[in-house]
Amino acid sequence: MGWSELWSALALVMVIEGLLPAISPRGYRKAIFAMSQMDARSIRITGLVTMISGALFLYWLKNG
Repeated sequence: MGWSELWSALALVMVIEGLLPAISPRGYRKAIFAMSQMDARSIRITGLVTMISGALFLYWLKNG
């Protein structure tokens, strides 16, 4: 994978991250507030599960 693909992937992440606040600012605010009430361990586990799921999905897309 070259730098071009890495930058393209980062740009796509930015687009996806911007969808919820653009479509539903109220829903985004609720989600951020709910996350601010979570303990660090829960946030860490959620992040790890999301990363592993993304890595498995990417692997499936590339090799499936």
